Amino acid sequence: MRASFVLLAGALFTGSVCVPSMRGGQPKLEKIKLPPGFSATVFADEVENARAMCWGAQGTLFVGSRSAGLVHALRDTNNDNRADEHFVVAKGLRMPVGVAFRDGALYVSDVDRILRLDSIEQRLAAPPEPELVTDAFPKDTHHGWKFIAFGPDGKLYVPVGAPCNICLSEDSIHASITRIGPDGHGREIVAHGVRNSVGFDWHPSTGDLWFTDNGRDWLGDDSPDCELNRLTSKGAHYGYPFCHAGDVKDPEFGERRPCSDFVAPAAKLGAHVAPLGMRFYTGSMFPARYREAIFIAEHGSWNRSTPSGYRVMVVFPQADGSTTQEVFAEGWLDGNAAWGRPVDVLVAPDGALLVSDDAADRIYRISYEGGH
Repeated sequence: MRASFVLLAGALFTGSVCVPSMRGGQPKLEKIKLPPGFSATVFADEVENARAMCWGAQGTLFVGSRSAGLVHALRDTNNDNRADEHFVVAKGLRMPVGVAFRDGALYVSDVDRILRLDSIEQRLAAPPEPELVTDAFPKDTHHGWKFIAFGPDGKLYVPVGAPCNICLSEDSIHASITRIGPDGHGREIVAHGVRNSVGFDWHPSTGDLWFTDNGRDWLGDDSPDCELNRLTSKGAHYGYPFCHAGDVKDPEFGERRPCSDFVAPAAKLGAHVAPLGMRFYTGSMFPARYREAIFIAEHGSWNRSTPSGYRVMVVFPQADGSTTQEVFAEGWLDGNAAWGRPVDVLVAPDGALLVSDDAADRIYRISYEGGH
């Protein structure tokens, strides 16, 4: 990575990027297994705790973080498919995982707040102080980090995770997906019973909202499944904390309401795989079978006796409402040890797929050069 400007602690530095090196050693690209014709390269390294991603209007890749409290901005100015400029446009925030771009401004999640950095692509080297959009979200840090994105309706969608592993909150905003106007007003809940969604996207043809949801812990190695869901109607309920994965009654809350009361998942993804970022494939680089398929980053289990996840799955919605799924990229899990953890996926303008990795501090670029 060539010299770039990075803003840290309110001062301007020149030279190599002033962020910590990768914690897990050098990237083991040869370990990543992909379908024939696909290959993986490093788009950017030393992106500390890289989490959710979004594109700016001028080709800037913005990347949130969780433990680092930073928001990164990356640019590939020489079009060689590797970032050569790296800026830190915000620091000292509380789990600023979510980033979303609209009308020249970058929106950032910050536990109970949504912040906005105006005209950010013209000010990467000297970013503005964040403007407050709203501070009306709960302050709970348990599942308090948030993926955010603007929907086709122009609203900013903001999930609010359960403030626990399993509980029934008195505040209906917990375990939900909400939406607000770009000015922070008009908040409403669009989905209930969502334990912790850290990724969602809208079907490019139907406009339906699809989202991942992380299943509860401590019901054993193989239960319950994490979920991929489709919003069937505004205000629909997806089961938490009464029912998990469509048919698993919770031992504490399951007697209060039957599983038949709730919307079943569109796909069961496996127990404890921790599905986070998901995107519909809207590019033209990949073979036709991947058009409008859903790529899902599985961050991986933290307490399963045999680790699961640590891969990228692809789900194919079917015309009859069913889904099929298969592994697309794997290899971050080496035996029982993980050298990387996929977090988010994002389609690049050229049709490649970017994958963020908060353990390896990397962003990978998966491209296709085989025949269609």
